[in-house]
Parts: sequence; structure tokens; C-alpha cells
Amino acid sequence: MIVMFGDSLTEGYGLPRGKSFPDFLQRKLDDQGYRYSVRNEGISGDTTSGGLMRCSLVASSVPAIAVVALGGNDGLRGLSPGRMKDNLRRIIQEFSAQGTQVVIGGMKLPPNYGVKYTDSFERVFHELAQELHVPLIPFLLEGVGGHPEFMQDDGIHPNEEGAHKIATLVMEHLQPLLAKR
Repeated sequence: MIVMFGDSLTEGYGLPRGKSFPDFLQRKLDDQGYRYSVRNEGISGDTTSGGLMRCSLVASSVPAIAVVALGGNDGLRGLSPGRMKDNLRRIIQEFSAQGTQVVIGGMKLPPNYGVKYTDSFERVFHELAQELHVPLIPFLLEGVGGHPEFMQDDGIHPNEEGAHKIATLVMEHLQPLLAKR
């Protein structure tokens, strides 16, 4: 099992049922002959604090891989990058303690948050990947965020086409970790 552990981007906010990026990822895995089921553990509005509170329950299912895609809401709310880093570290350690391979889904912020804050925020993902020796997707919305044709009208959440692009990006990063069964 592959767990997608995130927020509204993972949940598929504003998308028809079956059109989230975890849904598209499941189709890609099936099409390529991988025998993994994808479980969507995205909750709209979730922060790293909320993720930490629900992590042990999700980790207890002992997924083979967990893509941790949290932090965006911490950043949009201007929460402490240091606190976010501590929460993400504990989430990653919780999954890793179960033998789960973790992949971090990094996030970026709009420039209106200021250079000091955005740099500090974005460094968290890179530093944790290096510190905990886990793969990093540098920007989960790469090629989607900031491109109106791939975003819903709110400019925050991907549309169906954007969700498909995110699934392709995630699949590229998962490919080296997957074993055909």
C-alpha cells in the first residue's frame, strides 16, 4: 500500500470524485503492472500539527511507502517553519519506525510572504530530506502551481488536468522505490 498523507491538494479539493492526484497515481500504477493500492489520507486544511496528531493511526497500517505532503497550510497561515520542521520530522520518524519508506512532497509559497519567510519555509523540506535520508519531491506542484490552465479558479488547488500532472511527477519519484509484485 502507498499512503498519500497530505492536505486538500492530496484530498482532491474541488475535484469530482475519482479525479484527485492519488486517483490518477493509482491508475498509473495499475497501467504499469504495479500491485500497490493507493490510500488517500488527505484532509483539507490540515497542517503539520494536525498531521502529527493523526499520523500514528495511519502509520499503524504499515504502508510500504508514504508520501508526506504537508506544510502548505502552515506556510499560508504564516506558522513557524521551525515548528513545521519539528512536526514533519516526527511524522517521518513515525512512518519510518514502521518500516515505511517515506517520500517528502515539498512546497513553495507565493512571494508576498517575504524572502526571509519563504526561504526559511522552503529550506525545511530540503533539510529534512537530507537529515533523514528520504527522497524529496522538491515542489509537489511543479509545472502546475502558477499555471492558471492547471489550477482551479482559487489559484491554490489543481484542476483535473493539474492533478494528472502531479500524479505523473509523483510517479517519477516513486518509480525507483517500486518493486513489481
